[in-house]
Amino acid sequence: MEDIILTALTSDDREQFILDNQEAFNYGALEEFGCSDDHFEEEGEIISRATIEKSIDSGEAYRIMLGTEKVGGVVIKVDGDKGDLDLLFVSPKAHSKGIGYAAWCAVEKLHPEVRVWETVTPYFEKRNIHFYVNRCGFHIVEFFNSHHPNPNDPDMSEQIDEQFPDGMFRFEKRIIKENQ
Repeated sequence: MEDIILTALTSDDREQFILDNQEAFNYGALEEFGCSDDHFEEEGEIISRATIEKSIDSGEAYRIMLGTEKVGGVVIKVDGDKGDLDLLFVSPKAHSKGIGYAAWCAVEKLHPEVRVWETVTPYFEKRNIHFYVNRCGFHIVEFFNSHHPNPNDPDMSEQIDEQFPDGMFRFEKRIIKENQ
């Protein structure tokens, strides 16, 4: 999808970015569990405002644009040849149109120096698991749960215990550059 571009998040769009992110994450949980979902991080939200703000403030935040329409967002962190996909969301109205994949390709082009990308997603997010593994080429490399917490992220261990007691998958994508 060639019409997809990433534009740096602006301060005047920050609030809508947060709301759009929450809408997209809630959609996935409600699609899986219905109205009885108990995976909310804060009242009525799968992902809290504080979590999104922390992500934006500590990373690079971009709007996913389809022409002039805002259809999602992404937050990444890059440290040398390592990258972390912190947040990626597409508006539920724009699902299944190749937007997420096109946005991911744009992220990889934005940071060609990154050799290893990582991300995590809750065990129940079947759409995410399909997207990362089958579309973007990630591999599931670890399963964090109460018996195997993330040693590098105590906040995630607490989140697993409280919000996602059945665990989270860690994904990794290793990028092999030709002529290396």
